[in-house]
Amino acid sequence: MSENLLTEKRFMDLSNQADRRDIVTFSDFLTLNELNIFHQNEKKYVTAYELSGGYEFAERQIAAFIPDALYYVWEYPIDCLMITPSHPRFAEELSHRDILGAVMNLGIERGKIGDILVKDGCYYLFCKQEITGYICENLGQIRHTAVTIALTEAKDLKLSPDLKEMEAVIASNRLDNVVSAMTKTSRSEAVQLIQSGKVFIQGKECLHNNYLCKPMDVLSIRSFGKFIFVGERGVTKKNRVKITYKKYV
Repeated sequence: MSENLLTEKRFMDLSNQADRRDIVTFSDFLTLNELNIFHQNEKKYVTAYELSGGYEFAERQIAAFIPDALYYVWEYPIDCLMITPSHPRFAEELSHRDILGAVMNLGIERGKIGDILVKDGCYYLFCKQEITGYICENLGQIRHTAVTIALTEAKDLKLSPDLKEMEAVIASNRLDNVVSAMTKTSRSEAVQLIQSGKVFIQGKECLHNNYLCKPMDVLSIRSFGKFIFVGERGVTKKNRVKITYKKYV
């Protein structure tokens, strides 16, 4: 059985289990491809569902399957860990890759780890609650930097990804034009990206060049990154469309 079919079966099993046992069931943190498979099979689920990565605009998200006859209040099993240098004066500047690598070197599966964000010299790691204690007990150093880990509330921090606002002038807000602007490639190259399944909108693969981008559409373009299409902001004298978009940095 292919990896995609196994992923589809796993979602169906979680939905069926939630319905049968009247409990909320959860996936691990999903990759872009897994999110696409999740959305492709929405009509097959026997329960309601929601997605969350622990904060707004999270890239890696957990799927929750919610039965009709729910008798308790539930929360996502997501914790936010704040990682800070124990001795800031001697600390290195750590990257997303450094933190992810250090956590995975503990033998933790990638699906248990969500987004990693940087804010005000601190590093915030989203993870499933089942591994929180293990990380806190075993992660004391990243590269040559000693670190301290504390459980924190993401909602109190107002965490958000770093976004760079950009502008472009295009023929229209058709997907091929927007992708061309975001990737700084020709329209024919943008069409190739779309038709080869490398463009996702709200986590769902989009193969249609003529899709009209809507304000706040989130586009993930493989090999180029993640973007938010903010919207149109007027037209030029030659009747071309001015757009604003944001790039995750």
